[in-house]
Amino acid sequence: MELKQIKPESLKDKCVERFEELILSGNLLPGQKLPPERELATQLGVGRPVVHEALLELATKGLVTLKPRIGTVVNDYRKEGSITLLNSLINYHQGNLAPKLLEGFMKLRILIEMENAKLCARNRTRKHIDEMQKIVEQEKKAFPRDVDQLTEIDFEFHLLIAMATDNFSFPLLINSFKPVYTNLTCLFFQDPSVLPAVIEFHEELILAFEKKDETAAANIMERMLAHGETHLKNYINN
Repeated sequence: MELKQIKPESLKDKCVERFEELILSGNLLPGQKLPPERELATQLGVGRPVVHEALLELATKGLVTLKPRIGTVVNDYRKEGSITLLNSLINYHQGNLAPKLLEGFMKLRILIEMENAKLCARNRTRKHIDEMQKIVEQEKKAFPRDVDQLTEIDFEFHLLIAMATDNFSFPLLINSFKPVYTNLTCLFFQDPSVLPAVIEFHEELILAFEKKDETAAANIMERMLAHGETHLKNYINN
């Protein structure tokens, strides 16, 4: 067996993963103070700057707080965690999300994307429609088992809908969900039989956008996401 060397630029990510595992597993408890950065660096076998960068990223996710003259303190992530923590939870569970967590995320996504669909139907331009049609053509040409390509294409379609809303906040919101979105979508596309239905839903959406039919666009989006949730749950539970 040949092991690839860990690249220096990945050391920070490895440190972040290690701390996330300790916090999410309950081995590090809320309110617990971590050892000084120098000591952590020695224990992990990395440089102090790497540890500092890792702790800063953990702080942005709400997992820890860096307190001047006190040190790094573990947070209760249920109170302090940000949206970026969702992907860490997915990775920690290796895709096997707790039903409540998966259901909660899917309900949130339905609310956001149904509104996106309505606003897209209202504000889309001809250029948006043309770009959507090009994306669907890419889907049709894609190899059904090329999960990474299908995941990226699908994300671009939903991001384009958000951009067509003419509301600057929505594409930013969709982009903030990208790690979680692509993580789950990769699981969804593990079943190549779902692709024809996805393409059909996308074509229905484009037709509703062309007609500027806000109600139809929202309904199609809701049906499409419900279809995705059903297949995703079946894949995770099997």
